[in-house]
Amino acid sequence: MSPPPDIDALSTTELKSLVLKLLEEVTELRRTVGAQRDEIARLKGGPGRPNIKPSGMDKATQPQPAETRAARRRRGGTKAKLVIHEERMLAAAAPPGARFKGYAGFLVQDLMIRPHVTHFRRECWQTADGKTVVAALPEGIDGHFGPELRRFVLAQYHQGQVTVPRLVELLRGFGILISKRQIVRLLIAGKESFLNEARGVLRAGLTNAPWVSVDDTGARHKAKNGFCTQIGNAQFTWFGTTGSKSRLNFLELLRAGHGDYVINTEALAYMRGRALTGPLIARLAEHPDRAFADRAAWNAHLDQLGISALKVNPDPVMVATEAALWGSVKAHGLLQNTVIVSDDAGQFNVGEHGLCRVHAERLVHKLDAFTDAQRAAQSRIRALIWRLYRNLKAYRCNPATARKAALQARFDRIFTSKTGFVTLDRLLTRLHANKSELLKVLDRPEIPLHTNGSENDIRCQVTKRKISGGTRSDAGRDCRDAFLGLSKTCTKLEITFWDYLGARLAVEGSPKIPFLPEIVSARAALPA
Repeated sequence: MSPPPDIDALSTTELKSLVLKLLEEVTELRRTVGAQRDEIARLKGGPGRPNIKPSGMDKATQPQPAETRAARRRRGGTKAKLVIHEERMLAAAAPPGARFKGYAGFLVQDLMIRPHVTHFRRECWQTADGKTVVAALPEGIDGHFGPELRRFVLAQYHQGQVTVPRLVELLRGFGILISKRQIVRLLIAGKESFLNEARGVLRAGLTNAPWVSVDDTGARHKAKNGFCTQIGNAQFTWFGTTGSKSRLNFLELLRAGHGDYVINTEALAYMRGRALTGPLIARLAEHPDRAFADRAAWNAHLDQLGISALKVNPDPVMVATEAALWGSVKAHGLLQNTVIVSDDAGQFNVGEHGLCRVHAERLVHKLDAFTDAQRAAQSRIRALIWRLYRNLKAYRCNPATARKAALQARFDRIFTSKTGFVTLDRLLTRLHANKSELLKVLDRPEIPLHTNGSENDIRCQVTKRKISGGTRSDAGRDCRDAFLGLSKTCTKLEITFWDYLGARLAVEGSPKIPFLPEIVSARAALPA
């Protein structure tokens, strides 16, 4: 900020305004310096930047139930929920003359963990033509480690967040002769069926879901910083780790494993929405080739049309590629009527988009106020936003046209008000520009008002990163993402991950678990 030409000529009001602006700039500089200091300390091995506590707006707007003892839910009996595997009769040292009065039950839950080595003696026969016939191994036997051990390793590593060295130590303590290399093989080798099921879950979710929420976090892969993106809703969760968090990358993930590029009506509409020039859109629209199998074929098409050589803003190659990816998403029947709810990160702003109101309120919550008047204005606006949020939650349960108009008018009053707190007024103006996305719930009452589900889902990736660091191979990265997503999906579908692994690994006695994408599709078809 440049100094005024004559500071002595400024009035008291102008001087006060100048001081407040300078204080805001000093605070911002202190925040920047603090962030840089924290980053330097982290790179040197010290503690990183502390997490900012959430504003608590969502919890504050929850109805508070009456804390009466009569209304508390009883846990219920334990015996009815358990399967009794063994009954043992215990004799009592009764004195002479005592009468037998039956038995007093006492349940004890225990876990039996011990090594079990099976030596399969397979018959070998030689046919008349000299060929050898060997007896087949039982179902579920794949290698020299049985299905129960493989299930234990997968559950401990992905759900229990146990590291590979600790797994080796744990299993050796049980009496299993196993090495670190063999543990890694059990985690990543031959897992194509799980990867395909995880991809199927994403496709089923994006095909049938009325909404999905998204989020991302940092991830390490091959000693490089990357990003893990979460996509999910109340029925499923899916993770994908890549080296970028751009909109182009997000659109590639939304294709759910498909690798083609398509120019269709949706792709052309996307180009117009991103301000691509009319002549370039016409070149792509009038060309007879509309579908391209992979990135190489698509880039060759852009070269042929002369689009790759253009150096203008916006970048025509980037916009056209994003549009072709969006066309592919729509061509495969994905996101037909799905709202994408995000925290206002730019890469997620595609298709029908809604914003998380908790993140919007958090911006007001984090503002630095320097005077009593500013703090009072901040507190008043936050209270109004909380009240609006509570009313929007009530509207979701009982939508009505009259209430919709009233909520829209209240939103305008809050976010166009002038408080005299310059930074707050600027922020309110910016939030008001996102009115259609912040009030998406008025048109689609089934969508959530926040992305808390995504933030809860992605914590397992954050925990895995803190405990195990990064991944070293593409197979390890894909397996980590797939199994964490399948574990979260099982939880949402009320399926025990242990039973799911047992069903897929053909563990004897495990319940049958249907293909998860089929369950996700069936749940999405049910009325809300």
